[in-house]
Amino acid sequence: MQALQLNGINEPLHLQEVETPQPGAGEVLVEIHAAALNHRDVWIQKGQYAGLRFPCILGSDGAGVITAVGPGADESLRGQAVLINPGHNWGDNPHAQSRSFTILGLPEQGTFAQYVRVAAHYVWPLPKHLSFEQAAALPLGGVTAYRALFTRARLQAGERVLITGIGGGVALLALQMAVAVGAEVWVTSGSPQKLERARQLGARGGANYTAEKWATGLVKEAGGSFDVIIDSAAGPGFEALLDAAAPGGRIVFYGGTLGAITNLPPAKIFWKQLNIMGSTMGTEQDFADMIRLVEQHKLLPVVDQVFAFAEGEAALRRMDEGQQFGKIVLKIR
Repeated sequence: MQALQLNGINEPLHLQEVETPQPGAGEVLVEIHAAALNHRDVWIQKGQYAGLRFPCILGSDGAGVITAVGPGADESLRGQAVLINPGHNWGDNPHAQSRSFTILGLPEQGTFAQYVRVAAHYVWPLPKHLSFEQAAALPLGGVTAYRALFTRARLQAGERVLITGIGGGVALLALQMAVAVGAEVWVTSGSPQKLERARQLGARGGANYTAEKWATGLVKEAGGSFDVIIDSAAGPGFEALLDAAAPGGRIVFYGGTLGAITNLPPAKIFWKQLNIMGSTMGTEQDFADMIRLVEQHKLLPVVDQVFAFAEGEAALRRMDEGQQFGKIVLKIR
């Protein structure tokens, strides 16, 4: 089969022939029709990720058709259009992943290939209202957004939500999910164009986080502080989120693209009775509930751009630039 293989740190992706995997006991072989990029793919390429091993096939998100089943797997799965849950071996504790938890695309070979093998219980029927490209844009970002909003923050209809850094896949899916359940959603971005596009997806409004005292201005515009804040940046600007949070508010962050939180005044946290929580990916139940929500509300993941399979390196560079609005997808077949 053909695959986009990464042979070392800071090496470009190469489209080359590799051995086609065969499904083992309880596994299925999925012919990938579309795969989506995540920032972890860029970080792995740059060597900024634990457990690196080369050569490797990147890609955590994928959708396609099951073409073969291994011993013990349900034979009726053959020919079924599916998407793949990329989070494997979560473990028995729903509050945190086990030490055996892995994400497809490292250490297991990922979806930037014509075929991938996975355990049968990690494939889900393709939602009927989604194309392969849209479905590929859903799994990792969808389960991350769902767990942050609902499992961790316990979002309720009518609450006021702030989602920072709108334009990335997780943030956009969080916006769509929160709007779908009846929350009032506001966003931040460094781009006026992205703020406007977020409004078109249901956001009430937003703020440019490069502006001085943006949090104070946004709270005034929104008519009050935020019950739930979803963040992926952390960094020195995290203190502004404490100012934007309502008393008893829940701040959930699933990433740290701006680095360490350098200023966290304790009084702002304990006097407002704030809850600050971390979140990573999600359980199999989170994934199932996420799929159910997407199907119930017919949510359509936002796709920024679809690249041809051979243009995988160009797709990674667009991801690295950070200018995308939505998911970047590779059309494999």
